[in-house]
Amino acid sequence: MVTLGLVVAEFNASVTEQMEASAREAADERGAEIAETLHIPGAYDSPLAADKLARRDEIDGVAVLGAIVTGDTDHDQVIATAATQKLTDVSLERDKPVTLGIIGPGMSGAEARERTHAGAQAVEGAIDLVEELQ
Repeated sequence: MVTLGLVVAEFNASVTEQMEASAREAADERGAEIAETLHIPGAYDSPLAADKLARRDEIDGVAVLGAIVTGDTDHDQVIATAATQKLTDVSLERDKPVTLGIIGPGMSGAEARERTHAGAQAVEGAIDLVEELQ
């Protein structure tokens, strides 16, 4: 059985709560266990949480969920770039899959609500990678 860690950003909770539900459903359907879930303030904070979970021997991979919506500045682009680069680093440094279920940037809240299935996709990707790399 694949054992995952789950990181869920609380910013844009109306979206990320649905993403978490779809992620849990996907894990159940695939027979994977989510051993621990860390709820964090926002997507920018996800690399540290993902690294904490990836360090645990019993966790095979980590799925990270968040929603970055556009605003009046380029802040969404900055957050997305920083988070994705560091999540890649965590995956490579820990030699474990860390999948990106962060939707955005450059989308509205309504567009984000249409993409809550990304939670399931992140979990499915993590399971697929764990199984392929074992």
